Formats: sequence, C-alpha cells, structure tokens
Amino acid sequence: MSERIFIGVAWPYANGPLHLGHLAGCYLPADIFARYHRLRGNEVLMVSGSDSHGTPITIRADQEGISPEEVLNRYHSQFLETWQQLGITFDLFTNTHTENHEKAVHEIFGVLRERGYIYPAVMQLAYCAGCHRFLPDRYVEGTCPHCGEERARGDQCDTCGRTLDPQDLIQPHCALCGRTPEFRDSEHFFLKLSAFEQPLLDWVRQQSHWRPNVLNFTRAFLEGGLKDRAITRDLSWGVPVPLEGYEDKRIYVWFEAVIGYLSAAMEWAQKTGQPDRWQDFWKEPTTKSYYFIGKDNIPFHSIIWPAILMGYGHDLNLPYDIPANEFLSLENRKFSTSQNWAVWLPDYLERYDPDPLRYLLSINMPESGDADFSWSEFLRRNNEELVATYGNLVNRVLSFTYRNFAGAVPEPGPLSQADEALLETARRAMDQVGESLNHTRFKVGLAQAFSLAQETNRYLDSQAPWKSIKSDRQAAATTLIVAIRVLNCLKVALAPYLPFSSQKLHEYLGFDGAIESERWDFSYLTDAIKPGAPLREPRPLYTKLDPGLVEEETARLGLQAA
Repeated sequence: MSERIFIGVAWPYANGPLHLGHLAGCYLPADIFARYHRLRGNEVLMVSGSDSHGTPITIRADQEGISPEEVLNRYHSQFLETWQQLGITFDLFTNTHTENHEKAVHEIFGVLRERGYIYPAVMQLAYCAGCHRFLPDRYVEGTCPHCGEERARGDQCDTCGRTLDPQDLIQPHCALCGRTPEFRDSEHFFLKLSAFEQPLLDWVRQQSHWRPNVLNFTRAFLEGGLKDRAITRDLSWGVPVPLEGYEDKRIYVWFEAVIGYLSAAMEWAQKTGQPDRWQDFWKEPTTKSYYFIGKDNIPFHSIIWPAILMGYGHDLNLPYDIPANEFLSLENRKFSTSQNWAVWLPDYLERYDPDPLRYLLSINMPESGDADFSWSEFLRRNNEELVATYGNLVNRVLSFTYRNFAGAVPEPGPLSQADEALLETARRAMDQVGESLNHTRFKVGLAQAFSLAQETNRYLDSQAPWKSIKSDRQAAATTLIVAIRVLNCLKVALAPYLPFSSQKLHEYLGFDGAIESERWDFSYLTDAIKPGAPLREPRPLYTKLDPGLVEEETARLGLQAA
C-alpha cells in the first residue's frame, strides 16, 4: 500500500552561493529520500525555498548598495540552477517574499493572537548609536552565556545551539561597526512559547524513532524551560505586521520562515490546479512529515514550529521525523563564508560531474557526527570506488555482452547454484537498501548497494565468462544475463544517490524514458531483462580524475602543497 510523504527542507538565506556544507547538511539527504519514495510508488511532496527576509540578505544589500530584493532575485535564480544541475528534485522551490507566503503568515499570526498565544509587550532592543539604527539580532555579537563561545550571535549560538536574545550576550558589540550597543525599549509581539512547554515535552517523549542528536537536544532544551520570544522587530524588510500602528515593524524571520513549509505546499497546490490538494499532506493523519535540516536548526523545527502548529490548530500534522545532520568541515576546517573557506557549488559544477560529489557526500554523510570533505578523498573515492569498482563492473559486463552477443541480451541456460545465490543476494540487498533509506540511514544504504556491486565483481571473476565463452557459450550467456539482471537492480538501488549515472545505465540496458519511472521491485527489475532485447553500446559511467586536481583545488583554497 502506498504512503504519502511530505518533505520540508531548510530554507537557505538568499545572500550568497551555496556550498558543500549546505548540500551535505540537508539538500542531498532530502533528495535521496524523496527519490527513493517516488521509486517505491509513494506520493511525495518536497518543498523549500529561498529564505528572503533574513538579516544576511540585508547585510549583503548594504555592502553592495542595492536593495534586498535585488539580492534575493540574484541568488534565488542561482539556487534554482544549482538544484537542476545537481539533480535536487524539489516539487517546488519558492521563496518567502511572495503574496502567498505573506497571506499564510498573517493567517497564523491572527489565529495565534486571537487565542492569546501572541501578545504585545515592551522589550529592550539593541540600538547602535554609530549606525543610527536598531540592530537586527544577527548584527549583535558577543560571548555566549551558556558555553562561552566568543562569536555568538544575538539570535543563536552555533556552538551550543541555544537560541538567544541580544541582551543575553556577554560584552555585546555591533557586528558592523564594533561599538557597544545600548538597549532601548520598544513594543513588540511575543509568541507565548511557555504555554507549550508541557505539551511539547509529552509529544517529544513519544518520538523514539528520532535520531539521538535531535531527541537528546530537544529534550534538554525543553527540560531547561521555555521562554516567550519576540516575533517582531524594528525592520523595513520582511513580512509586515498585519495591524495598524506597526507599519515600521516586521514579523521576525525565525517565526515566518518555518511557516514557509505550509505556504509552499499551498502554492504548489495552486500551481497544480488543485488548490485544496495541500490538505492531503497537512491534514491527512497517515501522512508522514519529514524535515531535513542541519543541527543548528533543530530547535526551530522540533520546538518552535511544533508550538506554532499546536497553537494554530486546524488539525495540521506535527513533524513525524526531523533527521538533522551534523556539520561538514572542509580540509579539517569549519566552513566560513566570510573567510571564503568553502567549495561553492556553482564553482564545483563548472569543473566536475554531479554524481561523484553526491557519492562522496553520501558515503561520508554527517548523520551521527561531524564529517570532513577533502579533495584527496574526493579523488580516491571517484577513482577507486566509482570508476574501478562500480563503473568497471558495468563496463566489462555490458561491453563484453555487446561485442559477443550482437548487441543484445543473451539467451541463458539453466541457472547454477552460483547464479541463484547472486540473484538472492541482489534481492536481499534491495530490501536492505530500502530499509536503510526508509529510516534515513543514507551512509549504510549506499554501502549496502556497493556491497552488491563488489559481490557481483567476485561472481564474474569466479565464473569468468571471457574464458567459458570459448568452450561453453551458453554458460557464458547465463553468467552475463544474471549479471545484467543485477545491474538492472543496481541502477535503481543507486538511483537516489547517483541519478545521472543511473540514467545512463538505464539507457545502456536498452530502456527508454527516465530512470524515475522505474520501480523499486526486484522481481519487476529482473524480469524486465529479456533474452534477445537490444542493448545500447555502453560508454564508461565515470571519468577517472587526474591526481593533479588535489593540488589544484587546495591551491584555490590557499593551502600549500604538502
């Protein structure tokens, strides 16, 4: 029986290009998960978009002397191109600067206010006399009172993950001019988070399937007590407050951006010509909602967004799972956009194919702990695993068959014990990979698929069809059709990870159409390989990379050769 799956993916600030850390943190795992469920025949809706109103966008606009909207439009277009080149298959990638989003935010704001979960109160905000302005929280930096991190921001400490207010910081200073801000009274609206402390605790204690990092962090956060948080700020860029007298204030990005998951589903439904269809993914209790994020976003998705949904009511589904990844570092250093310590995705895509990157970031995904990307590891994984293990398997099976059996699938004889054993291994592997993907264990799933490729290589070495073809042509034909049937399984098992090379293999095997139209079904895939069916002349799936790229790429980062 098919399932319905909603996938929400973190909203990147549209203030600069995306880098490898973004891809590994949430966009690649979300795409793998979505592709898998589509192949299983499940109904999937995957949405995200550019976070249009964050402070990083206004900082970029100030630096360049242009409007925030110009910054948004530039990077939003770049994001769309990047996703297309990487094969990230959003059903909708929108942005939060739309009438649709504003309408959804105002609706939720109004209901929460009517129910007493949003209320006005006076708070102190950081004002910089040097800049002559109230400072957005991210413009205030200082020492975290919880962990001592000296570069914490006024909204959150990335080191310990705690949400903050600027006045919580020790020795705060303006991130723009360095002056110590003064704190002035200003009336704003607050979300009554304290009202949801116990309901959230009760809910979180039931989530035994969550990853330990998400569950443990959320429990500890809730057990430490929830404070009400201001959801408006003195800004000119953002979603307006829908009340008279607040024209110079905007709804704060941390509150309105998470509503984007709902507003994006509504926008998608409108675009499909079925405006009520979003309700299938938000009101149907059997729908499972997954939120793919980085670990710095955990409290916004496991606490704040569920609290907003609880307060709003209307029978909207709470998150089913929040598979947050840890961080990816680069050459053993933390990514730093300000110091240009990053591999930018547009730059990568100018020089290399997408699948090798998808492979490395999947086999080394930071699921349960931080991981590192290095160019030497990229080279090794590409040449030794993609080219020499999987690519070589595909090429030697299909090239040998194409040359010796007139470009068609050979007619087999009776299956031997070794033939049956390999096919049974393939059946188990598809089940195992599917189980891993269903539980968001992407590293394990990829390793299981590659284990099948390695087992098939061993099978070929033992059966040696290039020898048996001289003395027993039917035995060679049997070996080859068994191997081809396993390849047809591998193309689907690896399609969530390696969609571009899986499409190539799909075509080499003689099939038309898109790999996405295939089914995650062992019997269907093996039966689809029919004796006499034409094959297409194969080409190598992957390109062997020159070792010189390591020195070249590390030099781009400013590293000296070892």
